[in-house]
Amino acid sequence: MNWITNYVRPKINSMLGRRTDMPENLWIKDPETGEMVFHKDLESNQFVIPSSGHHMKISAKERLKFFFDGGKYETLDNPKVMQDPLKFRDEKRYVDRLKDAKAKTGLEDAIINALGTVEGLPVVVTVQDFAFMGGSLGMAAGDAIVHGFEVALQRKRPLILFAASGGARMQEGILSLMQLPRTTVGVDRLKEAGLPYIVVLTNPTTGGVTASYAMLGDVHIAEPGALIGFAGPRVIEQTIREKLPDGFQRAEYLMEHGMVDMVVSRLEMRETIARLLKMLLKVPEEQKPLEPEILPPVTIPAEARPQA
Repeated sequence: MNWITNYVRPKINSMLGRRTDMPENLWIKDPETGEMVFHKDLESNQFVIPSSGHHMKISAKERLKFFFDGGKYETLDNPKVMQDPLKFRDEKRYVDRLKDAKAKTGLEDAIINALGTVEGLPVVVTVQDFAFMGGSLGMAAGDAIVHGFEVALQRKRPLILFAASGGARMQEGILSLMQLPRTTVGVDRLKEAGLPYIVVLTNPTTGGVTASYAMLGDVHIAEPGALIGFAGPRVIEQTIREKLPDGFQRAEYLMEHGMVDMVVSRLEMRETIARLLKMLLKVPEEQKPLEPEILPPVTIPAEARPQA
């Protein structure tokens, strides 16, 4: 069987001119309806399923490309911190998990800070990448978030934060929990300077991230269907021994109960945030040139006309 698979079949395919490098992700399945969607169509729609509106997870770099004007932005270098302060090890060494996450995502940690413009307005954008160890909050991520606030203060720019996290990073223990008050201080300093701070809650945003900077914005926007909360629904049900309502901790449920200001599709996120920033910064809207007024023709009565 191996001889047929490894030698005969490739030989026949080469003779017939068949391609063997077919991409594995050419089609993507909609988790809600099971519909198969062409990858290129999905990418052009910002990874939102056209038929159902389901929002797929996207990387931090893709989110920045979709958000900034023309997809152009400048990334900031994150501060350097100690990699494994507690020498943590479970089934695998923590330093090895970090190496795997870096190789998988191409990132140094779960946070990217970037500078750019949104409809001409200069902003600082902080994005969490869930693909990097579940977007967990450790020392490196905490320092990067604080650095984002500091740059926004120095340059007097609003800060937009896209949250996506499973919470604090357990491999760093109490050091990860210390990032909650540190980032909260960064939020307070930005607000004291009178600069807007808008938070976009994506799927999922949970744990200590929800208990700190992710719920301290001037405006809280959620993507449709995003899971948002501190503890997971299963943990809550086991604790209170009651069945939770349908859609509990989803973006739409939280908006109905006042925890989220609005639920906005990813396709409308740029325009919505730009409009909010103009309101918060009191930017005057561009005045449209006045169209010349067309007056009705004047009719002179016969008796008022000059006589020949």
